Amino acid sequence: MKRRSFFTGAALLPGAAAQAQSRVAPKKKYRAGVIGLGWTGLLYDLAQRTDEKFNVDDINRPTPPLDMQRRVHFHNHPGEEGLPQSYSVALDARPDVELVAGAERDPKRLAAFGERFGLKALYTDAIEMMRKERLDIVAVCTNTKGRSFLTVKAAELGAKGIVAEKPMCHTLAEADAMVKACADRKVPLSAGAISTTHPSFGRAKQLVRDGVIGELISIESGVQGSQHQNWAYFVDGKIAWVSGAGGQGMAVTSEGLAIHFRRGAPGVRLSGSKGEIIFDRPTWKLNVQLDTPAGRQSVVSPWPDPQFVEPYHSVYTIDDVVACMDGRMDEPKNSGRRVAMAIEVEIALRESSQRGGDKVNLPLADRSLGLTYDWFR
Repeated sequence: MKRRSFFTGAALLPGAAAQAQSRVAPKKKYRAGVIGLGWTGLLYDLAQRTDEKFNVDDINRPTPPLDMQRRVHFHNHPGEEGLPQSYSVALDARPDVELVAGAERDPKRLAAFGERFGLKALYTDAIEMMRKERLDIVAVCTNTKGRSFLTVKAAELGAKGIVAEKPMCHTLAEADAMVKACADRKVPLSAGAISTTHPSFGRAKQLVRDGVIGELISIESGVQGSQHQNWAYFVDGKIAWVSGAGGQGMAVTSEGLAIHFRRGAPGVRLSGSKGEIIFDRPTWKLNVQLDTPAGRQSVVSPWPDPQFVEPYHSVYTIDDVVACMDGRMDEPKNSGRRVAMAIEVEIALRESSQRGGDKVNLPLADRSLGLTYDWFR
């Protein structure tokens, strides 16, 4: 079996690894720093996950025993998986990125970061770090409470690409600020390591654009929640209105495309005039309608590579941002703009439900509306 490199997308033929090691390592293109060294920022790759909760403003948060020598187990998956979970390790592993600094209020976690990566640029003040270190890439892995402010500051202080862990933010105003700050400076923002960042989603969208399932008629998705929205990647227009009850319902774009939210639905179902594409995690399915001697039939077609394979973690959201910085992609698949749209739809569904299912027009006038997530990462 070919051994694969998770950050290049290229298979290494037998003997190629040894040849590659003999070459001079290329100069790193981008300087990166991480804000927040909790589970997604660092600990997932150093410790076993715990669910111990704490006050988000507590600087001395509980930290499990750490294994500083723990290494990621790489696997031979067709989608290049077997990946580091934390943003720190994923950034450090890329050949085009130099991880140079970290910021964290908890001194234990900050010291662990420095020990793991051999770094001395350790900060308890994230703004000071961004001002001094001239960072190209900033990973904002704090609790949700501080992500909007720090994302805006990263864009203002010269970051060329930003990854922010999910949930992206709480309120519409926070989402607006993040999206505007990045859009004004043409800074790609990827908002969370969710399944949508996996390359198989790019394949699915290309199939839609190529007309494999004909004209896209409707989209179906599971109930909104936790800013893990597979459907938003396939919506090119703006949402005009929503109507819902109990978290379920529908949203309609200005072009008339309907997105249905239903409990029990797959991650996403893309229904077209000539077939459908279904992501029922962890599998993609492609059904196309063909004319046969027995009449028009729905036929299961093999899914073209790559198929979705667990785990995906932080690697692909970083890869999307770097691809945008390199000019190879226009917008991250789970971009801040798309997540902001999903947040507004989720809030509007709630508002509609409270009004007995009445149609709620978007954009919502009250930008202070928001969602509360009880996440402790």
